[in-house]
Amino acid sequence: QVQLAESGGGSVQAGGSLRLSCAASRYTYSTSCMGWFRQAPGKEREGVAGIYTSSGGTYYADSVKGRFTISQDAKNTLYLQMNSLKPEDTAMYYCASNPTPYCSVNYWQHPSADFGYWGQGTQVTVSS
Repeated sequence: QVQLAESGGGSVQAGGSLRLSCAASRYTYSTSCMGWFRQAPGKEREGVAGIYTSSGGTYYADSVKGRFTISQDAKNTLYLQMNSLKPEDTAMYYCASNPTPYCSVNYWQHPSADFGYWGQGTQVTVSS
């Protein structure tokens, strides 16, 4: 079992920045990817940014490319630097990990709360 704990959410004005952190209780060698998802009220959960653990490659949703940056340190902590925030970025942000050896685009584009490990979420609110 892997526990994920997010922090760093808050309220900011449009154009501002926030940095989210996700601390993992342990590293599992079968984890193929980790990343950040978000869910706004009345909307489906969507993948925002992710890292493929074996290659170090990254995934970004089109809506955040050029504004968000995902990174990971050696202590199993995942970060999401969010710049130039927009009101449409307002959502609950979740950290998640895929405990299987395979991570496809579907993991980001059609996430399931019943699959893999998820944190409790941290709220990000961007005002105009």
